[in-house]
Amino acid sequence: MTEEKEVGQFEFKPATGAPVPPESSRAQAFGIFIVELIKVGLLAALTIGLIRYFLFKPFYVKGASMEPNFYDHEYLIVDELSYRFRAPARGEVVVFHYPGNPKEYFLKRVIGLPGERVKISEGHVTIYNPEHPEGAAVEESYLPKDLATVGEEITTLGDKEYFVLGDNRPNSYDSRRFGPVGLNAIVGRAWFRGWPVSRIQTFTTPGFNL
Repeated sequence: MTEEKEVGQFEFKPATGAPVPPESSRAQAFGIFIVELIKVGLLAALTIGLIRYFLFKPFYVKGASMEPNFYDHEYLIVDELSYRFRAPARGEVVVFHYPGNPKEYFLKRVIGLPGERVKISEGHVTIYNPEHPEGAAVEESYLPKDLATVGEEITTLGDKEYFVLGDNRPNSYDSRRFGPVGLNAIVGRAWFRGWPVSRIQTFTTPGFNL
């Protein structure tokens, strides 16, 4: 005698595999999250490292040689990319390896360009180049009007050499003392001041009538 099943009645069979406990699922998801978080952290660290090594670098101002435009303990961001495509321009503030000790970094302003002759006399800076064979005085609007550039000297710059000065002319150790700076020693230009907050700004190249 066969057993008849009622209409609408279903026969259930036990599952062949044991269900995954909820705790195991959460642990597995958390493990995946941690792995992804580590990947993102490593990628971010790599990106920041590449940016700092090839594009931008922080610089901490020490001393008063660039006053009144840059003060002690200010925090700058140095643009290391621009000079890969062009040469430093007159008036730009650059960070470079000090010729006397390449492990030290100096912050100064570019005044003389490669191939030019720079004369400092009676408190003024004069530039001699093909455009101005008789010499042209450097008018520096970023300095106090009564500030004199002390010294008596003439420097002829070679290929890829730059004459740099501190803005605080009476109290700056610069090319008047250690000579020209080679292009290969220049790290980059001061691009942005991030501290103090009251002096945050980006820097542009001042104009000259040379």
